[in-house]
Amino acid sequence: MSEQSTAVQVKILDKEYQVNCPPSDQEALLKSARYLDENMRKIKGRGNIHGAEKIAVMAALNITHDMLRKNRLINETRQVTSDRLHDIEEKIDLALASSRQLEI
Repeated sequence: MSEQSTAVQVKILDKEYQVNCPPSDQEALLKSARYLDENMRKIKGRGNIHGAEKIAVMAALNITHDMLRKNRLINETRQVTSDRLHDIEEKIDLALASSRQLEI
């Protein structure tokens, strides 16, 4: 059974929005709204981009760029970890095979 969504108020760049959200996701929603608000305020503070829509688009681009970069780094780290684990498994297999030969 799915959770019943409830309305949650978030404030982004001094404007309030009402978002429907399941109770289990409300904390993440509020954290996301704060993160977006901070990013938009930084962009607005630079003074070179005007208009809430343009600021929102730039914030979305910046956040998406960061997310994709972090995902790429995570995937690269996973690959390196997988390669290292494979190397360790091979060394263990060789050590076990060598140990078995000594027992015979």
